[in-house]
Amino acid sequence: MAIKVLVVDDSSFFRRRVSEIVNQDPELEVIATASNGAEAVRMAAELNPQVITMDIEMPVMDGITAVREIMAKCPTPILMFSSLTHDGAKATLDALDAGALDFLPKRFEDIATNKDDAILLLQQRVKALGRRRMFRPIARPVVTSTPSVRPTSSVLGTTSTASHTPATAPVRTSTAASIRASGKQYKILLIGTSTGGPVALQKILTQFPANYPHPILLIQHMPAAFTPAFASRLNGLCKIEVKEAANGDLLKPGCAYLAPGGMQMMVERTGGSGRLKVIAGSVDMNYKPCVDITFASASKAFSGDVLAVVLTGMGADGREGARMLKAVGATIWAQDEASCVVYGMPQAVASAGIATQSIALDNMAECILKESVRV
Repeated sequence: MAIKVLVVDDSSFFRRRVSEIVNQDPELEVIATASNGAEAVRMAAELNPQVITMDIEMPVMDGITAVREIMAKCPTPILMFSSLTHDGAKATLDALDAGALDFLPKRFEDIATNKDDAILLLQQRVKALGRRRMFRPIARPVVTSTPSVRPTSSVLGTTSTASHTPATAPVRTSTAASIRASGKQYKILLIGTSTGGPVALQKILTQFPANYPHPILLIQHMPAAFTPAFASRLNGLCKIEVKEAANGDLLKPGCAYLAPGGMQMMVERTGGSGRLKVIAGSVDMNYKPCVDITFASASKAFSGDVLAVVLTGMGADGREGARMLKAVGATIWAQDEASCVVYGMPQAVASAGIATQSIALDNMAECILKESVRV
C-alpha cells in the first residue's frame, strides 16, 4: 500500500511540482494539498496522512504554527521545505523544535546539482518518514546489545545505504542502570548524525555539564547556510560551549565543534591535544560534512582513546569510519531503532557488529557521561 502524503504550500506551482514528483514513485501517493497552515491542520486530522510536506511562510497560518498544532492533535511525520538563508535556517530549526522530523531546501537545485538526483532524494526522504510511521514499534527498549554480524565490504565514502528492516538476530535488552562504565580513558567524543539529528543533538548536549572533560566533534548532515545558526542555537541552550568549527581550531575540553556545511572536518594530533583541519568537500563526496571522514581522521589522531556515537540518519555514513576506529580500539555506540527518526546510519554500524551498544535517545546523555567522565 502506498504511503499517503499531504502537500502543503501557498504556491500552486510548488504544490503541483511536489505532487508530481511524489506521485512518480509507486510507493507514494499524494492524497490532498493545502494552501496554508490552517488547512493543513484540518486535513491532517480528517485524512490521516502518513507524511506531510510543509512550507514555512504561508498566509492564514505559518508552517511552524501548523507543525505545532498537528503534533499536538494528530502527530504526523513532517518534512519542511526551507530557503537556504540565515532566516530560513532559523525558521527550519524552530520547525524541528516544534516537532518536524526533516527538512529539504525549497529550491531543487539546492538539493542536488542533478535534477534526477534531487527528485530521488525527495522521494527517499518522504518514504523514510512514512516507514517510520508504519513500522516503528511503540515500546522503546532502553539499551540493547548489538549482535555480532559479519561485516559487509564497502569503500570509505560510498553511498551504500542500510536496510530499514531491523536485523533478524536476537537482541538482548537491558536497562540503562545496568550499563556500567568500562573505566576506559578517553580523549575525545565524536557524534555523527543526519535525519533527526538536530533534535537528538540538542537533547543530548543540553544535559552535559560545563566542565565536561573532553572536546566533542559533531558531524551533522546540514547545508552550509544552516550550521552557523545551529551552532549558535546549541551554544545558547547548552552549558558547554558549542561553535561552528574553523580551520586551525585547537581542541579544548568542554567545547563542541560542529562541522560546517559543505566542508569536511578532520582532526590532527598536535602534541597532547588536537587541531581541526576544515577543508572544502570534494565534488565526488555525497556528504559534506561526512561522518566517515571525521571518524577516519580521529582513528589516526587519537587511536583507541575515542568514544564515537552514531545517531539517527538515512544511509550508512559513519560505518566505515567507525570500522577504522574500532580496529584501533575505540568504543562505538549507536542509537537504538525505536528512538531513531530514521534507523539507517545506526543500523549500519550495529548490523555490521561495529557498535557495542545500541542506546535509546532518552538515555544517551546519561550513558555517555557515565562512560566518559571519571568521578
